[in-house]
Amino acid sequence: MSVVALKGVLLIAASPQVVAVAEPPRVPAPVVAPALEEGEELAAQQAGDITVTARRREENVQQVPIAVSVVSGATLDAQGTYNISRLTQLTPTLQFYSQNPRNTFINIRGIGAPFGLTNDGFEQGVGIYIDDVYYNRIASATLDFVDVERVETLRGPQGTLYGKNTTAGAINITTRAPSFEFEGKAEVTAGNLDFKQGKVSVSGPLSETLAARLSATVTDRRGTVYNTTTDQYVQSQDSVGVRGSLLWKVKPDLDITVSGDWNLQDPICCAFSYGSYGSTQRAANRQFPALVGYFPGYAVPSTNPYDRLTDVDAELRARNEHGGLSARLVWELDEANTITSISAWRYWDWTPANDRDYTGLPIYTKVNNPTKQNQYTQEFRFNHQGSGFDLTLGLFGFHQKIRTSGIQETGPAASRWLLNPTSALSNNPAVLNNVVAINDIRLDNTSLAVFGKLNWEVTDRFTVSPGIRVNYDRKDGLYDSVVTGTASDGTRQIVSAVPGSPYYNDSWTAQQRGIQASQYFEPRFSAWNLSYDLNLRYELAEDINLYATYSRAFKTGGINLNGVPANANGAPILAAATIEPEQVDHFEGGIKTQFWDRRVTFNVTGFWTDIKDFQANVSNGQFGTVRGYLANAEKVRSRGFEADFSVRPSARFNAYASGAFTDAEYVTFCDAPPPPELSGGMTLPATGPCSFSGMPSAPGTPGGNSPPFVDASGQDLPGVSKWAFSWGAEANAEGNLFGESGQFYFGYDGSYRSDWSSNPTPISSSQSSPMPR
Repeated sequence: MSVVALKGVLLIAASPQVVAVAEPPRVPAPVVAPALEEGEELAAQQAGDITVTARRREENVQQVPIAVSVVSGATLDAQGTYNISRLTQLTPTLQFYSQNPRNTFINIRGIGAPFGLTNDGFEQGVGIYIDDVYYNRIASATLDFVDVERVETLRGPQGTLYGKNTTAGAINITTRAPSFEFEGKAEVTAGNLDFKQGKVSVSGPLSETLAARLSATVTDRRGTVYNTTTDQYVQSQDSVGVRGSLLWKVKPDLDITVSGDWNLQDPICCAFSYGSYGSTQRAANRQFPALVGYFPGYAVPSTNPYDRLTDVDAELRARNEHGGLSARLVWELDEANTITSISAWRYWDWTPANDRDYTGLPIYTKVNNPTKQNQYTQEFRFNHQGSGFDLTLGLFGFHQKIRTSGIQETGPAASRWLLNPTSALSNNPAVLNNVVAINDIRLDNTSLAVFGKLNWEVTDRFTVSPGIRVNYDRKDGLYDSVVTGTASDGTRQIVSAVPGSPYYNDSWTAQQRGIQASQYFEPRFSAWNLSYDLNLRYELAEDINLYATYSRAFKTGGINLNGVPANANGAPILAAATIEPEQVDHFEGGIKTQFWDRRVTFNVTGFWTDIKDFQANVSNGQFGTVRGYLANAEKVRSRGFEADFSVRPSARFNAYASGAFTDAEYVTFCDAPPPPELSGGMTLPATGPCSFSGMPSAPGTPGGNSPPFVDASGQDLPGVSKWAFSWGAEANAEGNLFGESGQFYFGYDGSYRSDWSSNPTPISSSQSSPMPR
């Protein structure tokens, strides 16, 4: 799959005040600290300065010895980039995948989160921070941007300063602070597919020491896929968000900001149109063409994926509500010392409804796992500015409760679709009709950390920046799935996987157990880890900086909360209930340059990341059964280079281009899940963690032999494009509209990503017929 996105826009901006500042450039955008006055801001933009807080202090991005991309709020507005998913068009090494808000993954340079499996028991490797508040679940950070000052994307491990588990990077979003001068802004956007979006923001003083800001956004768009069963479009957008903040200047050296937000996304989602059919190793009478043939008169609405048609018959819903409160205190003890405290509570309420079979047949009538989360964080930071050095010390605490109460229910078409056609029971709809799984899934997640970062100016040109973080994590989980079905005598019974249990040998219950059985276990994990890094910066000449970084980072271990394989006695195998922490060794070096009076910026970065015990999605038979769950791949590597270029010859024109090459692969992963074309046949017996007996059939052989796992060593990680580019330009001119001064501007932006695989294990020619090990 390759992706190309192009965009052109002609907009008119009007304001009741004369503003001589042109729209900032794209990437990198000249963002300045909010405290600058208008004249200082203009001078900074013309000088090409970009002030960021990537290292918990304000500094020029060209002097920060890490790879960081910065996009201003004005650029986001001009481009129509209104959420994180669209940020990928500006940041080539940022990948965003979302089937729905809960099944959302963000990766940087190919790493960050396992691809293709939802599980609350593991952590994301890309941290999301909004006004210094850590958002643990990506689903709770899918809000539309409004009143954003800037977005900083930090690439590479950031564990010594940012929360926890930021082994791939961090996205640091800063919103606009309340203003002591009245200001307001309103924006309305319309587009194809009935796209409508409105944003409004107002800020001003309430007294000499109090200022407030209130903003709101509404987005609505018709769906992109038409459901012939319900006569409606699905995959729509329907969101609303409100954010408010109050700034209290207690005294000249003490500020307290209290913020709150509420966001609701309630689209008709999610379904897929028919793409194509690919043969697997299942018996011919269990392949898609045969299965559809068992239901006379049924056919998919279209075999052309570009018709964008579906016929799902179960209820669809993807209601995603989240919000929270935070309090930020900044106390300047004196000119050299500052204390910062950030306290926050956030909640997430996920209410889905799915059609798991994605057809118009009543196979799965309900697959709903609503989730509720409460998250509490507290961070203290102490900043000291000394002579030739500055120091940041901090404490971080995090606690999260997740409760999922789900249901899965099969319908009258399930027997014919899911059971072996050679079984006489496959013709009896009652066997699998109304098999119900009630799931109770719980997670209590606690993390504590102490951290520090030193920036030591050894000479006027050479700066050494070591950092350290000690982290403690504890996870307590519960997985309790109670499955009930109708036995052959017509009574409702628990479908148990334990031999000797009541109705274990009943013919109907045995068939139901092959689809899903009850399971209960309580996984636990706790561990300490130590992260550290060393950044070096050398000023080769004015506006030319060399830098190098080494980082040792960890992503905490996890627990499986989607069920685990069972042994011969039907008991869950607890060895598969936990996953080991990831250990990351990261090397990076680059050069940051500016010339032509800082009108031109050109940066180049090279990186190499090794990960031991990479947390991956597996589906193998090494425990005696085949089931998908999280486990550890022995070693993964990501390497490549990135380049950013921007030019601003005048305040009336700017252009940019960014590119990245990413080579991310499994170095050692001998028990990876088989790709679809090698799955579904007679599973060969596993003889060890990475060995099995027998010879697998050629890929896509109906009724063939399937390996319990494959050796994916040397293969690409899923979801990673080797090449990615973004580019654009903008021209503007002063003008008047309805008697008000403003500017006309025209912008063009494009992006490209090369092919990538969506399978956890892509198949290669060298593995067309994997040999036993």
